[in-house]
Formats: sequence, structure tokens, C-alpha cells
Amino acid sequence: MLRVKSFRNVVRNYKVVFFDAFGVLKSHRGLIPNIKSTFEYLERKGILYYVLTNDSSRSPEELSRWYVGHGLECITTDKILSSGMLAMEFFQTKLHDGNAVGYLGTRASAHYLETAGLKTVSICDIDLDNLDHIESFAFLDDEGFDWNVDINKTINLLRKKNMNVVVANTDKNYPINKNDISVAIGGLADLVEKILGKKFIRFGKPDAQMFALAYERALQDIDIKRNEILMVGDTLFTDIIGGNKFGMDTALVLSGNTLPEMAAVRIKSSGIIPTYVCESAVIES
Repeated sequence: MLRVKSFRNVVRNYKVVFFDAFGVLKSHRGLIPNIKSTFEYLERKGILYYVLTNDSSRSPEELSRWYVGHGLECITTDKILSSGMLAMEFFQTKLHDGNAVGYLGTRASAHYLETAGLKTVSICDIDLDNLDHIESFAFLDDEGFDWNVDINKTINLLRKKNMNVVVANTDKNYPINKNDISVAIGGLADLVEKILGKKFIRFGKPDAQMFALAYERALQDIDIKRNEILMVGDTLFTDIIGGNKFGMDTALVLSGNTLPEMAAVRIKSSGIIPTYVCESAVIES
């Protein structure tokens, strides 16, 4: 039988907490009810916290504005670490001057690349007969393009020209309500990889670089060892396995992608074992 622990009893043993965003702090309806009380508790106890997200579709500033606008003023820009930051660093070192990064996603999702001074071109604006200036490609978001036309166009672009391809969000799906999910950009990238027989470069949980980014950020604020950090997530195959492999303790919450009635089965079948299982990350005041 699955043993579910109180999040308060778990988190008080750590100096730093890394929170996943969707399914832990927020849902399709907005903030997880009463999650604000968790951050009030962490502030009182002097426990540091950061949001570690695979959301590469919006900048840290935009993500922070969302939390502040929903009443969680403590989630400032410096608290947010996203996979888009890693993609930006990669392209900064790999791209030659004058060339561009093609991308699949919304115009806003190209923010990370453009703020780094890189030229970007949406897949819908790429001419497949004129690819000399397209040096790399990025999967950024599952919206902002015509699924029927532009996914096929992406496939043909990557068939015609060999280039570095980055997947800036490794999530395969995301919950759109309590019972249903939708395909995320990581899932689309998997499809294109399978069709082309190629392997793309991935940034985001469960990749170790994502946790290294967060760990280095935490070290700027506090002298910390990995076993003094708790990774809190709702998904075994990203948050939990990534945290486990990086040497941190992990807490699987049942408020998002992993349904309570399926948690024990999924843990057993996957072999991915969280340090703790909690109903949610909410600490009632």
C-alpha cells in the first residue's frame, strides 16, 4: 500500500526546495488552492525555494507576472529557472553570426533566443527552397503554428538540411483538466525524431543540466549539499527520476499528472521510486 506523507513533515527537513510548476503550483484552473500558505511557511522557516520548469514558451519575466497576478508575489523572476535558458546558452555558443534559428512554436516562445541577440524564423515563414541562412532549429512550444501544415514542413526542413536541433521542453504531455492531457512539444519532437530516424538535443527535466542550473543558482544564495535539497514534482519520468539521478531527495505530489489511484501502479511498473509521496505541496496554515 502506498504511504502518503504530509508535505509539512517532509519539507521541514530541507534547506532548499525545487518546485515543478504545472501540477504542483498551478493547474489549468490557476494556482493550486491554498498553495500560497506553503510559501508563507517556507518564508517563516527560512527554507529557500525555486521554480524549476520545462516551460520554454514564456520568459521568466512573463512566468513571474503570472504568479504575481494570481497572488503569489514571492515568485519573482530570479526564482524561476527554465529549460529555455539552457537552449539560449546552447545557441549562443553554436550559432555563427548572420545565421538564424528556425523554430516551431509561438512568436513569444522565441524570446529566449532573441534576447540573446539571435535571429529567429518561425517555421511558417521559412522557404524550403532557401535554407542557406537557417543553421539550427528549435522545438519551443506546441502552439502558434498550423499543426497540419507546419509539422510536415518541419519534417521536410530537417530532411533537406542537416543541422543542430534542440528540444527546449522535454515534456511529452501536459494535463488540460483533471482527467485529460494534451500533446506537449516534447511529444511532437519524439514523433519527428521517429519519422526521420534522428536524435535531437534535449534540454529540461530529467536532463542533468537542468538540475545543475538550479543547483548552481541555489549556491549563489546558500552553501548547500545536494542531499539538503528536495525536488517536488508531479511526474515520475521528468521531475522524480531527474531529481533521483542528480542525488536529491524527491517528493511526488498527486495534484497533477500522476493520479492518486494510479500512483502505486506507476511507481511499481516504472521502477522510479520517489523518496516521499504527498497528496499535494500545500501546507495548510
